[in-house]
Amino acid sequence: MPLITVGVNHKTAPVSIRERVAFAPEKMIDALSSLISERKASEAVIVSTCNRTELYCSVEDFTKASDVIAWLGEYHGIALSELQQYCYTHADDDSVRHVMRVASGLDSLILGEPQILGQVKSAYAVSQEGSCIGPELQSLFQRTFSVAKRVRTDTAIGENPVSIAFAAVSLAQRIFADIRNSTALLIGAGQTIELVARHLKENGIKRIIVANRTLARAEALANELNAEAIMLGEVGDYLSQADIVISSTASQLPIIGKGMVERATAKRRHSPMLLIDIAVPRDIEPEVDEVSDAYLYTVDDLHSVIEENVRARQDAAQAAEQMIEEGVESYRRVIESRKVSDLIVTFRQSAEAMKNIELEKALKGLEMGQPPEQVVNKLAHSLMNKLIHSPTRYLRDAGADADQNALTIASNVLGIYEEKDN
Repeated sequence: MPLITVGVNHKTAPVSIRERVAFAPEKMIDALSSLISERKASEAVIVSTCNRTELYCSVEDFTKASDVIAWLGEYHGIALSELQQYCYTHADDDSVRHVMRVASGLDSLILGEPQILGQVKSAYAVSQEGSCIGPELQSLFQRTFSVAKRVRTDTAIGENPVSIAFAAVSLAQRIFADIRNSTALLIGAGQTIELVARHLKENGIKRIIVANRTLARAEALANELNAEAIMLGEVGDYLSQADIVISSTASQLPIIGKGMVERATAKRRHSPMLLIDIAVPRDIEPEVDEVSDAYLYTVDDLHSVIEENVRARQDAAQAAEQMIEEGVESYRRVIESRKVSDLIVTFRQSAEAMKNIELEKALKGLEMGQPPEQVVNKLAHSLMNKLIHSPTRYLRDAGADADQNALTIASNVLGIYEEKDN
């Protein structure tokens, strides 16, 4: 069945759009089930991160792409006319190439960032859990994971410590000449925040506070890094102590509002506060940027910070792109081989059925007392005629049309080679 990709990402849509089409983790299986039950796709995997929401689908035909876009808009309550201007679609080889580039970090905001492979694997696992994946996408994603692993292993694309987390810490280092005297409040306790915390620790930050909805999760991270752990509801009490605030949660509503920041900066006697919101949907209200002495950045603002680091990965990316093309070709061969296997099975079943019919006739002839030699000759003659009937008709039609290419192919398939005069 045809493969399609429908999505929006950091290249085609601002964060204000991306946050509206993001899928909450706890609703992902329901969304996948809805997509399939409404017959928009027969199989589906949804990858939803801060930089992209993409739907990888096995569909009946390519016209279903418009149906998938319409479903995405309806599911999130976005007018189709608004959504279409930000959406892109890929089909078949282009879809295969795209998912391989995504999983390898070649389509990321930060070239070669490693987290995306884990996010794609998680999306695949969720689809499996929801029984929303079948042989088409299983084959695609297994091949994709193999290619992405090769890119990581055989190129230098992941050697430089470049990621959203790294970019956020780099920005903090530019704002504060020396972060060793600073306090960082990290909101969330997922992989990105963990990387942020490690980068901050490596750069000698004075104090780290980790806030999370689940205190045990915050404490687990805090214990590793000699940091402090607080509940998410305590953020307002600790905000004034933070020079650097970096937030990345899966909350559907903002955690930090303008009023909260105004109160915090007043307590800080207007000492500068850097807030970096790398969550989608956003954790920090955009109006916070209006507060004096509060400097708010979102994932879209990190572009300039990461450009320098991207240059170091360009050569590795070229080698990776070649690996992607080899992966696409390899996947295509697997699919084509599968089609041929089905054809071979059908051909063998047809021949088997033909043999059984003639064998049954022969056995009946023997039961009726016909001479064995006569029965065997009749069996061989009848079976031969049936086996060569279709090829003979094909050869006659090709000859009548003077189709030399068809005749050559048929000769090769049938193992017939004309003897040439010496």
